[in-house]
Amino acid sequence: MPTKSKLPLFPLPEPQPQPQPQPLRSSLVPMAISFANATIFSKPSLFLQRSTLAFCLRFSSFSTSSATVQFHAHKKWRQPVTSSLVELGGLKISREEIVKDDPTNNVPDSIFSKLGMQLHRRDQHPLGILKNAIYDYFDTNYPNKFDKFDNLCPIVSVKANFDDVLVPADHISRSYNDTYYVDSQTVLRCHTSAHQAELLSKGHTHFLVTGDVYRRDSIDSTHYPVFHQMEGVRVFAPADWDGSGIDATSYAAEDLKKCLEGLARHLFGGVEMRWIDTYFPFTSPSFELEIFFQEEWLEVLGCGVMEQEILKRSGRMDNVAWAFGLGLERLAMVLFDIPDIRLFWTMDERFTSQFSKGQLGVKFKPFSKYPPCYKDMSFWISDSFTENNLCEVVRGIAGDLVEEVKLIDNFTNKKGMTSHCYRIAYRSMERSLTDEEINDLQWKVREQVESKLKVVLR
Repeated sequence: MPTKSKLPLFPLPEPQPQPQPQPLRSSLVPMAISFANATIFSKPSLFLQRSTLAFCLRFSSFSTSSATVQFHAHKKWRQPVTSSLVELGGLKISREEIVKDDPTNNVPDSIFSKLGMQLHRRDQHPLGILKNAIYDYFDTNYPNKFDKFDNLCPIVSVKANFDDVLVPADHISRSYNDTYYVDSQTVLRCHTSAHQAELLSKGHTHFLVTGDVYRRDSIDSTHYPVFHQMEGVRVFAPADWDGSGIDATSYAAEDLKKCLEGLARHLFGGVEMRWIDTYFPFTSPSFELEIFFQEEWLEVLGCGVMEQEILKRSGRMDNVAWAFGLGLERLAMVLFDIPDIRLFWTMDERFTSQFSKGQLGVKFKPFSKYPPCYKDMSFWISDSFTENNLCEVVRGIAGDLVEEVKLIDNFTNKKGMTSHCYRIAYRSMERSLTDEEINDLQWKVREQVESKLKVVLR
């Protein structure tokens, strides 16, 4: 029996519950949250101090230039130097506005360095090629119908990211363990649905939103704290379904499935498909589309008929709408045979030169088979320990040189103390790592894990 693909789910995952500390303020989620576990938007103080972010949060069709990431060419590997400024919509945002000394802030330098890079807007990059292929489908089948947005500011309010799309107050995705908070009222968007309500309120009835999204996550070949999504929305008026013989919800659901089945054929050819009933907070009914591709079932996207409450809040009392969300990396890894999600971020010409504008599905030719180096680390955990926090610490030190962090053993002793043993795999996509630099990285990881996570090394 073919197995379902283990690639990460989109648009909004249901992560495993993690131990959570006390909430920082009563107006946040009625659940415990830790210093590094938030999905809520930042504080108003950010906007009082600097007008640039206030303008960014009001969002319009911003243009974002690439942030500069520099690399030192020393014998020993070092973390990329983080630029002190990025441009979002023509406005310069300083590092201090995003990586702040604030108890509610959990954005590291490694994440700030990704702001403004916008891989999805590069026509010769696999993500840009895929985005344009999806655009081609909608332009051909719905001429001059869908408005396209691919440069909206990724810094959004908690309200836009969660409340406006009906994410429950106690949903695990709101925790500091899952979302990057700039402050208690501002986040880095964790899905492109964060722009849905405002676009509807501005009068857009057919639109596609593409952008970089941010989530604290595990470390392996298919998970990365920054990835890219596309959101699609279509609104219907009563005249559209009158005379169809079916109710408005059924009409929208049928149109949605027809549209997305056509998109799947456009990208993958004549593949077998199936629809799976599921749950999303912002749609009902909700579905996942799966295709049988390369001898396994692959989830392509999540979608559904938009909850009426979202439409009512935007002043569309008599309308019905559908919405979908898909992850570009998930599909690009399959279409281009890209084995590791870190490769999307490499500047190595041996990767970038393999892809050309408009060439969908060119198969990636591996240029490196450098061996991994494994280091184990055991420690007694505290009640507030979470694996996502551990991964943030490791990423903050090793960057993209860490390939995987995996729990390989755990036990609880007679005193009730629990020990975890994690295996860390270090591997560069571009060169062989030396024993000296790996040992140096591992010692720094051990020091930071002990001091920041309050664990006891064994």
